[in-house]
Amino acid sequence: MAVMHVRNGSSRWLVVWLEPWGQDRWLKRDEMLCIRTDNNGEKLAFDVEYHANDEERADGIENMTIYVENCSYDVDVTDEQGNYVECGHQRPAEIDRKWAARRAAAEEELSRTS
Repeated sequence: MAVMHVRNGSSRWLVVWLEPWGQDRWLKRDEMLCIRTDNNGEKLAFDVEYHANDEERADGIENMTIYVENCSYDVDVTDEQGNYVECGHQRPAEIDRKWAARRAAAEEELSRTS
């Protein structure tokens, strides 16, 4: 079994993305996730990429993408107490609204230029 602990040490939201599923879990400062897979081979179970852009930082967001590799893709994500943490955990409603407005504006722009 491969295990990774992720703790948010920043003052912003840390969005932990799990690929290949495109799942997101949102962590407040000092919160932690534990990610477990059935990988027990010699190859790495996780590949990690940190990313943020100016727009996301303005929204108070940092991102970490964890690519789960070399396993059956059965992944267990829990909090520090061992409770299951599902996709969309703590995703702020105001972020959903901002993202929806940006998508709508982009779609409108696309339809005008097509």
